[in-house]
Amino acid sequence: MTQISAIICTHNRSQYLGAAIDSLLDQDFEADSFEVVVVDNGSIDRTRDVVTERLPDPRLRYIWEPTLGLSVARNRGATETRSPILAYLDDDAVASPHWLRTLWVAYQTNDKLAVAGGKVALLWPEGVQPPAWLSPGLAANLGAYDLGEEIAYIDNPGLTPRGLNYSIRRTFLESVGGFDPNLGRVGKILLSNEELMMTELALKKGWQVAYLPEALVAHNVAIERLARSWFLQRGWWQGISECYRERLSDRSGWQQFPRALERILRGLYNAVKYRTDPARRFDNLVYAYSQIGYLGAAIRGRFDADSTTSDRSRREKVKIEELGVDR
Repeated sequence: MTQISAIICTHNRSQYLGAAIDSLLDQDFEADSFEVVVVDNGSIDRTRDVVTERLPDPRLRYIWEPTLGLSVARNRGATETRSPILAYLDDDAVASPHWLRTLWVAYQTNDKLAVAGGKVALLWPEGVQPPAWLSPGLAANLGAYDLGEEIAYIDNPGLTPRGLNYSIRRTFLESVGGFDPNLGRVGKILLSNEELMMTELALKKGWQVAYLPEALVAHNVAIERLARSWFLQRGWWQGISECYRERLSDRSGWQQFPRALERILRGLYNAVKYRTDPARRFDNLVYAYSQIGYLGAAIRGRFDADSTTSDRSRREKVKIEELGVDR
């Protein structure tokens, strides 16, 4: 019987995907106790070919999901499997050989564990060093995640495990209706916060969320993500995601406006205060910019008479109205 399903949701990352799949097929876990499922989320590159090259391995399956959205793809992966534990690895990450075993043992020894993830180290492109303006906080936007060398239980949703190294108990996932498609990346649109919201739901329902340092994953840093513009864009969408999460949790309202203004001013003040420190200065500028995104989403939310549109039409609304992206 399959004890755990490793799921890779992928969109146009064929250059990294092979290494991600290989790291799962090389796990030191009983071969008949796990499976690897690749959910191809509308890719137009060599993704299918990369998977097909490895399909002779009976543990590997390929699923096509045409509707864009990371949460959509994650939910599709869950419905295509039956294992009690679902382990999600990003398509540009590489799992350590004992990744699945570490996750599986944690769930076997704790019936209240709903979500678990591990440490994430960054893999820099050859010959590239982290830029001087990259703070530890912004490095987290690249996937870095390290809460130390001891197992820790998360009580602050802001410290939730990274989605690139993430596992969840099926019974809990089904009890909350799956990943919310209003949150999570959609193609190149950098919505997020779906894991953070899962942690909030788990804690509210009396479940536990764990950090497992031995469940180590390495994450490739794409060269295009080392531009300041990428971090500004990422911050902008983080602000929008936070506003959406508050809306989905019934915590939106006029109080969002002064909150956003205070944060914008605080970020700009600190950017000036730390103007001689390139990392802290840029960190605070990104923070202020994210809150502009938050404020814009809050304004649209208050005056959007069509806030009850379906998940899919709402995602189209994000693409077209907020970004000006063509259909």
